[in-house]
Formats: sequence, structure tokens, C-alpha cells
Amino acid sequence: MRRGIAAVVVAMLLGVLPAASAVPATAADPLAIPASEQRTGDQTFLTFPEWFLVFSPDEYADMLEARQSPSRFPFFAHVAQFWQAYGRVIDSVRGRWPFNGEYHTMIVVIGTSTTVEYGLKGAYETLIGRLSEFGAPPMSTPEDRLATKQARDYVEFIRVRPWYEFDFVTPLKTLWRDTPATGPHVVRKWERRYLLTSEWLIKAGYAWVIEKATHTAFDVAKPTTATVIDTLPDGLERALPEMHVDVRSGTTARVDLPRYQAFTPYATAIARKGGTFRDIAGNRGDLLVSVVMPQTTDLPTGTRLLFRQPILTRPGYERRALVTSVSGLAPLLASRDAAGDEVEHVFDY
Repeated sequence: MRRGIAAVVVAMLLGVLPAASAVPATAADPLAIPASEQRTGDQTFLTFPEWFLVFSPDEYADMLEARQSPSRFPFFAHVAQFWQAYGRVIDSVRGRWPFNGEYHTMIVVIGTSTTVEYGLKGAYETLIGRLSEFGAPPMSTPEDRLATKQARDYVEFIRVRPWYEFDFVTPLKTLWRDTPATGPHVVRKWERRYLLTSEWLIKAGYAWVIEKATHTAFDVAKPTTATVIDTLPDGLERALPEMHVDVRSGTTARVDLPRYQAFTPYATAIARKGGTFRDIAGNRGDLLVSVVMPQTTDLPTGTRLLFRQPILTRPGYERRALVTSVSGLAPLLASRDAAGDEVEHVFDY
């Protein structure tokens, strides 16, 4: 996904730039994925901790949009979920692939920084935020409503772009230029102004430093994933404009699909139309998929459970990290789509 400060720190520690490992392609097979487009199979597991740092802010934004106080967000429990999940990821890759020191260091860096951030926010909201809530219903001030909008905008942005490219300055200007300085619940208003100003100023400065350092040290990551699809439905390219067909052989095709968050809806659309997956970025083995579903739902056929996490702000629901195969991806997506479950993310290497 996006590495930011972690990538810079890793490069400094290791003295190298990240490079993709690849398995040689079969030259005789025109559908074979070129070596330059291949990625190692451990990536489907190692990327989960990064994406958890998208899932968590998304849960926070959902809670605010439901008009609940930010002090109710389980910051400390989310820190525990991050590290518990990373432990299961370590177990999954240990001994199966060469140790990826760069990636593990990056995960530890982002996990540690998130632990510090959530620890400070959790302590502040518990000790100060709750005091300012007395007599002020949730979302009763324009500052709270602005914070809710910014939380949603941030989540939608980091699904597709690095966090450090997010514009923290514009909501800060809106806070002081367009938001009334007087009005009901004055204690809550000014406490939120202090918190939001401090947070957005720090993040804006931090993001500027990281963006400069990252662009200096690293090339832009390839935004597509080479994929071989069996029974590619006719005319699907019109419905999926970011899918590019490289080679066709009968009903089978090698295509480029958008990487990161966009891979999930594209893969779901292909599965919905009857397409199946043969190879993704040079891999045919294990593939990790996270699905949000009721806790009472049976384990989907053709999967094994890596771990489960309760959705702490949605009682009765949980995130299941499911391991399937590349060939089992389409049946899993089609069955979850039919059941109405939320396929949160396909970790596409």
C-alpha cells in the first residue's frame, strides 16, 4: 500500500531501496505474467497491518457520522487489534518465504506511531473530551461537525492515496475562517478548536516532511496488478474502464487491474459475471480476504480462518481474515456478494 515514513526509515536502516522479488515467467506461455509484474506471495499477508490503518479510521468516521461522541471510540482496543493481527501475520509467513526485513520493519514503525497517536488521543478524549461533552449533545457544535466531515474525507482519500498527501490545511482554514467563534456550548466549541488545531497543524507539518523525504528516496509504486482471468466475460471492459486487456487466448486473458482498494470492486464485478482467477501477480496459492459479517455467520466454504476481530463500534459484527486460493477468490466473492456481506478488502499482493 503506502509506506510514507516507514519506507524512509527502512531505507535508512537497510541502506537499500525496496525491490520486488519475482518468479521467472514461462516464456512459451503468452498468458504468463512477466517477471517484472510478479510479486511474492507473502505480500497478501504482510499488507493487512497497513490496511488495518484504513479500516480503523473508517470505523471512527462511521461512528462520528452516527452522531456518537469521539470519546466513545475504542482507541486502545484498536491498538491491541493491530498488534494481535500482526502476530497472526507473522505466524502465516514464517518459514514459507524468506524473511522480509524491510516490510516487517515498516510494519513495526507504522504500528508504533499509531500506538503513540491512539494512546494520546484515547487519553485526551477520556480525560478532557468527556468533560467538555457535559451538557453538549453529540455533534451539537459546528467544530464537531467539521471534524466528522474531515474524518470521512480522510478515509476516502487514504483508500487510494498516501496519507501524507492529504490536505490538512484546508479544514484548518475552515475551522478558523468559516466556523463561528461564538455560539451554544462554548466550552465544547473551544475545547474542540484547541484539539483540532493542534492535531491538524502537527499532521500537516509531519506530512510535508514525509512527502518530501519519500519522493526523494522512492519511486512511485506500480498502480496495477497483472492478473490472468479464465472465462473473461465479453464486454466487461466497458463496465470496468480501468481494466486493460494485454493478451487474449480464447476465453482466457491476461489483464491489468487497478491495485490497492480498487482491486476489490473490480474483482467482485468479474466474479459476479462468472469470471474466475488463475494467477494474480505471479501467484496461485494463498490469498487473504477480509470480510465484515455477522458473528453468527458460518465460515464460508473453501476458506480457512486466519483470525477474527469484533467490530467494536458495531455489536454483533466481526471482521474475518479469510485465507482462500487464487482460484477460490471468485467463488468467495460471489457467495459473499449474494449473502450481502461486506467484502472489506482483497489483499492482492
